[in-house]
Amino acid sequence: MRKVLLAALFAFLVTACAENRNKQDGQAQNERNQLAKQQLQGIWVDENTELPMLKIAGDSIYLASQVNTPFRFSISGDTLIAHSSERVTYRITKLEPHVFQFYTSQGDLITLHKSDTDTIPFGYQTVIEPVQKEVIEKDSVFFYQGNRYRGYAYINPSSKKVYHPVVTEEGMIVDNVYFDNIIHICVFQGKQRLYAKDINKEMFENIIPADFLKMAILSDMSFMGVDSDGYHYQATVSMPDELSCYYVTILIDRQNNISFKLKE
Repeated sequence: MRKVLLAALFAFLVTACAENRNKQDGQAQNERNQLAKQQLQGIWVDENTELPMLKIAGDSIYLASQVNTPFRFSISGDTLIAHSSERVTYRITKLEPHVFQFYTSQGDLITLHKSDTDTIPFGYQTVIEPVQKEVIEKDSVFFYQGNRYRGYAYINPSSKKVYHPVVTEEGMIVDNVYFDNIIHICVFQGKQRLYAKDINKEMFENIIPADFLKMAILSDMSFMGVDSDGYHYQATVSMPDELSCYYVTILIDRQNNISFKLKE
């Protein structure tokens, strides 16, 4: 019985010591991470061009080539972690009070030295507003079986932000911010309104890949005509500042049921 108690006591002491050591190691690593963050505070200049590249203030990084908002970062060991719409890591190879060396997202080794002044004018946070503030109105007229139909599309800029990651001149990945649209469609026969509905890109989540839809905007809508099936529209869901897009055919049947299908 005594041997069992001694064995249990020994196991308890070993476990307690291991937990205490792990806790101490974690605290020591956290202190090193905080020290590294403190060393990074200030403006850093490219060693080759002598041009300012980035400014670090608190837990935010401002890039010289960007005029939009900064992105948040943290340090874990020899890794700088950027927290934006996507988590991006950069391996630090050297960090001293006046030298900062790391690999970009493209694998280039960048060497920076700290500026002697912190008054270099760049990296100011700006208020981002929708580029297109006015509602765009589109309409088309089609005849079917002797009746005249007019279909409207009102492209309304919304306050919903869409984040699209891009690689900057510095080789770092940041979010460009765009604003999505809500498009109101309606069909008239003479003065009689036959159908009306607000369309947003989330309605297409079952037919457009989620990764694309997340970073895309509902950019355009056109009335395509009337036939025995109903009223036809075509929506464009596009990647900002790129040519890639999906075309969605929209059908409103005679019972005013709406359906979506990717255009082949």
